[in-house]
Amino acid sequence: MNFVAMDFETANAKRYSACSLALTVVRNDQIVDEFYSLIKPDTPFFWRNTQIHGIHTADVADAPDFPTLWPHIAPLFQRDRLVVAHNANFDIGVLRSSLAHYQLPTPQYLALDTVRTSRQFYPEFSDHKLNTVCAELNIALEHHHNALDDSRACANILLREAQQFGTERLKAFVKVIA
Repeated sequence: MNFVAMDFETANAKRYSACSLALTVVRNDQIVDEFYSLIKPDTPFFWRNTQIHGIHTADVADAPDFPTLWPHIAPLFQRDRLVVAHNANFDIGVLRSSLAHYQLPTPQYLALDTVRTSRQFYPEFSDHKLNTVCAELNIALEHHHNALDDSRACANILLREAQQFGTERLKAFVKVIA
């Protein structure tokens, strides 16, 4: 399988308030590259978000803003490329809202949500949160809500599902994002 796993953390409830992003690149069923960056949002941090991910205003003081970061990652979002996230509605929403907020064009790409696949393939799990699925499948997740650890865990969940259930069964979960 070839895909990119994506995870955002946000400064507050506004979807365009991305404060960190990680991408885990998978080629031929192997993690071959990873990208992580803090992002300086143009909106304040809310204490609850900081409590969840541990990122503070001072941490992003010298970080790039989203428009500076986007040209470096945009090539990964192509019409024929699969982007995967755990609870993809959130991460896709952050990407879409950030692009709209900064008046950047929205790419078309393929997406798959590992929450949906894990619900289908592992209905016996108590819930399908990232940390629960990782624990049940014995997939490493050292720092939950660290975007890089979360994107790597998401990639490993999809690789495990492909190995266990086959890629044909995963195709039904792929949707086009435009």
